[in-house]
Amino acid sequence: MKKPLWITLGVVILLMGVFIWYKFFFVLADGVKSGYLNYAINKGYVFKTYEGKLIQEGFGRGKTGTITSYEFEFSVSDPEVFKQLELNSGKSFDLHYKEYNGTLPWRGNTKYVVDKIVNMK
Repeated sequence: MKKPLWITLGVVILLMGVFIWYKFFFVLADGVKSGYLNYAINKGYVFKTYEGKLIQEGFGRGKTGTITSYEFEFSVSDPEVFKQLELNSGKSFDLHYKEYNGTLPWRGNTKYVVDKIVNMK
């Protein structure tokens, strides 16, 4: 009678592990976003994370009768990359990022994590 219980417990633990990996560690997409750096900040109560916002060229549709700009909010994984962003706010950047399915408190506030600067103008 104990053997089916252990098998069931093992399967449940395995499925939970796969779910956690898929939700928080599987890279859903990666690519490059371009735009002007609006801000780069270090914030958080317990986990200090690096966050930023890129304003992309062009305009999108907001509420009826208004025009909104494209904004890309992101987290930064590497302190050296953050330092480059912090020192060059307002400049045009091409940033390489990875998109995850979920966020982790020590990784940042967004599911988009910038890992390197491709180009800066």
